[in-house]
Amino acid sequence: MIERQDGRLLVMVPMIMANARGLLDAGRSALQQGEVVFDFSAVDEADSSAIAVMLGWLRAADVVGARVNFAHIPAGVRSLAELYGVTDLLPLA
Repeated sequence: MIERQDGRLLVMVPMIMANARGLLDAGRSALQQGEVVFDFSAVDEADSSAIAVMLGWLRAADVVGARVNFAHIPAGVRSLAELYGVTDLLPLA
């Protein structure tokens, strides 16, 4: 679901409801102290569950002392974040 490549965590599956729990758990497991970049460049499909997963990763990052950034956010997810009023909560690289 998530692969470590070039110092980034590359999300390899669609960010949809069916994958949300697995993505949340995989992202939590991959977190380390320091800066972590979740890269969505391989994501070809996403729904509103992507926002919930991203917020869950941010909460988990606080626990382990990590700083999370999100790169290559799909346009639809960015639009949903604006619609829900959470854009300022998502650190976009």
